Amino acid sequence: MTAANRFAAHALDTRFADLPGAAVDAVKVYVLDSLGVGIAGSSVEGAAGLSRIAAGWGAGDTPVWGRTARLSAAAATFVNAWQMHNQEYDCLHEGAVVHAMASVLPAALAAAERRGGVAGRELMAAVAVGVDVAAGLGLASRAGFRFFRPATAGGFGAVAAAGRVLGLAPEALQAAFAWQLAQASGTMQAHSEGSPILPAQVGFNARAALHSCEFATLGFAPARAVFEGPYGYLALFEGSFELEPVLSSLGRDWSIAQFSHKPFPAGRATHGGIEGVAALQAAHRFTADDVDRIEIRVPPLTARLVSRPLLRGSGASYCRLCMAYAVAKVLQSGRLDLSDFRGEALADPATHALAARVQTLSDGNPDPNALAPQSLSVHLKDGRSLAWRCETMLANPARPLTHEQHLAKFTRCLDFAAEPLAPDAGSRLIESVDHLEKLEDVRLLASLAAARAS
Repeated sequence: MTAANRFAAHALDTRFADLPGAAVDAVKVYVLDSLGVGIAGSSVEGAAGLSRIAAGWGAGDTPVWGRTARLSAAAATFVNAWQMHNQEYDCLHEGAVVHAMASVLPAALAAAERRGGVAGRELMAAVAVGVDVAAGLGLASRAGFRFFRPATAGGFGAVAAAGRVLGLAPEALQAAFAWQLAQASGTMQAHSEGSPILPAQVGFNARAALHSCEFATLGFAPARAVFEGPYGYLALFEGSFELEPVLSSLGRDWSIAQFSHKPFPAGRATHGGIEGVAALQAAHRFTADDVDRIEIRVPPLTARLVSRPLLRGSGASYCRLCMAYAVAKVLQSGRLDLSDFRGEALADPATHALAARVQTLSDGNPDPNALAPQSLSVHLKDGRSLAWRCETMLANPARPLTHEQHLAKFTRCLDFAAEPLAPDAGSRLIESVDHLEKLEDVRLLASLAAARAS
């Protein structure tokens, strides 16, 4: 059997009852987290313009989170996926380096809007299998990033989730993977430049997933070696790969249970440095003015992703992927908030001066996909040197956030909705997701996440 056949079988044959408790709990955590992050992303610079353009792709009634707009299913999927990833605040599978929920959840909920009457249990199963496909493709890679994996791999996960929700037949879902390969895209150039086009690539692939599911119903393009062929996804986008261990683990290992939260609104690769500086500052009571320099040592992938210098005029997308900027903001206030990446905060001269004292260096780790361990040394002007190290970053499954921290993040995200939500939207979303397996129609989630019409 081909990989497309095996992925499709996993996506369509899995029942809610097959999900272990850890996967069920994780789906609930990351559905709520993702909705909150997506709502906050509605007010990021460029959101209004993208939503306006997407409205021209066809009329519809699928909600845009944090806004009153209603768009076609594909257009809303694009906007919601972009909003989920545009602040680097969305959850991810660290081993795969894939932010799968940013593609899977918007596509699954859009498919549910189209089909109607989709129960919470069905959404939960669809999310779990979609995440397995997206994260599985990342785990199969034996090479460093060549393309933007959260977008490319995430799109295939979105196909699996949306195809299941839409009730595609096995042959149609396999064909949908082939259609997705024809549309897959995502360059790391946008990442290296800190361009806001980066999260748009997640949106492009998530939107493509809805189109792939539609095209697949035509029946004239059967799937072949979509993933493992000489010009298939893994050979072209990853280069070196081992897929069989991933395929053999389907139905046994659930990737959603291995996800990490993002406790800070910046690239996951910055989180060790952020936590370490905050921990040392709290323990030793030094201020930003006391710091002479900071050295942070990280795996090569982390250095590649976030060791960039802070440049004058850097935009929010660049700063979210800049270790020096994030660490400087923490030195100034002891925390990192969504507001630190908006408006005048980005150009603050004191932040830029501090960032110039922060250096991020590669530790030579041979794992091309490792984000940790991370260690740092804070050298103070009085001659003291303070050290900190983490083997595993905060909010990894081995160091999870508390329930209270999870809800605090979600609640803070709602403060950044572009348009006001209903007064009880937050509490109702929490209640609905807490009992998601009992929800009769998941369209309630998107309705609550959308802004209240005046």
